[in-house]
Amino acid sequence: MTALRPERESGAAYGEPFTDGPAYGDAGDPGTSYGQQPYEAPGARGEWYGGEDYGAASGGAGAYEATQQRQPYEAPQEPYAEPYVPPVDDETVALRVPDPPTGDSISALSASPSASLASDAPSAASATEATPGGRAARRKAAKGRHGRHGAARSAHETPETASGSGAQAPLSRVEARRQAKARKPSPAVLASRAVGEVFITTGVLMLLFVTYQLWWTNVRAHAQAGSEASKLQDDWASGKRAPGEFSPGQGFALLHIPKLDVVVPIAEGVSNKKVLDKGMVGHYAEGALKTAMPDAKSGNFGLAGHRNTHGEPFRYINRLTQGDAIVVETQDKYFVYKMASILPVTSPSNVSVLNPVPPDSGFAGPGRYITLTTCTPEFTSKYRLIVWGKMVEERPRSKGKPDALVQ
Repeated sequence: MTALRPERESGAAYGEPFTDGPAYGDAGDPGTSYGQQPYEAPGARGEWYGGEDYGAASGGAGAYEATQQRQPYEAPQEPYAEPYVPPVDDETVALRVPDPPTGDSISALSASPSASLASDAPSAASATEATPGGRAARRKAAKGRHGRHGAARSAHETPETASGSGAQAPLSRVEARRQAKARKPSPAVLASRAVGEVFITTGVLMLLFVTYQLWWTNVRAHAQAGSEASKLQDDWASGKRAPGEFSPGQGFALLHIPKLDVVVPIAEGVSNKKVLDKGMVGHYAEGALKTAMPDAKSGNFGLAGHRNTHGEPFRYINRLTQGDAIVVETQDKYFVYKMASILPVTSPSNVSVLNPVPPDSGFAGPGRYITLTTCTPEFTSKYRLIVWGKMVEERPRSKGKPDALVQ
């Protein structure tokens, strides 16, 4: 039969100290009894679960009621006293992105901000020291975590966010080769590029050719024609007489068209290379196209010139009207013609326009005429434009310039 405990026998309440008998496990020393040092159950002082209710529940008559009235644990709330300061990177001395503060961290930081900053540095150092391997391995691991100097990655940053911010895992050799092959242009792309380059080169060459034809040939021809005119005038002033027969390309007279402000040398022959491309006007004086000279008693003095490029002396002869003056100046005389008629379009093979009495010119019989020929339309040589004139005055140079050149 089980014996009763002493407290039951004495009638003391459960949980109260008793004084009778020696202390548990003692040899009988009266100074070390339970009466002098009462037994305390864990948590009797409210150290674990929040207050004195637990102690009351562990001993005493109202233990059950105290347990039912216990409130849930609530952390003490204190005002946010100090502004939150992010921790300092102990290696780069740079601020890092901190973890979002919680209620406990705010309370601890408000109580002692300096202690929080001081305790953060060892944690970063311990994270660095935890990496196995030597210094190179630690630097590589730190660089993979966050940045060059190994700043720890933020707690809220995940591998997905890190990859989205620009960091990428190194590619294998096979993947790198595949990407390089994918970036290599296909044969169709190379062919299209080649064709495009050919078109661009052709366009540039055509632009240069047009610039040469429309601008540079005029500049060079004007310079050559001006030089030839100055040479003629110097020879005439010095008394040098030209022979009766002129060699191809040799200048012997000046053509004046006052209405068009044209003054251009006249040379023997209609060669492009020797005469026309140099900005001068050529005299038909060879073979079946040979025409008379201005001082002949009867005949047709035929001239040819460019309408576009190479000085373009005959560009605007289509603007001449009846009665406009055309003057030929030689070493001894001025020969003045008046514009009589114009033939806007004719075939290049129509050499009858150079006859002594040209058809379609309006002349009734032999006389002293002049014929100007050039290409038409502009910038083409498909047809010819013809202008005729009739001599109205032969004036020696000793009598001065004719009225057509003085006005």
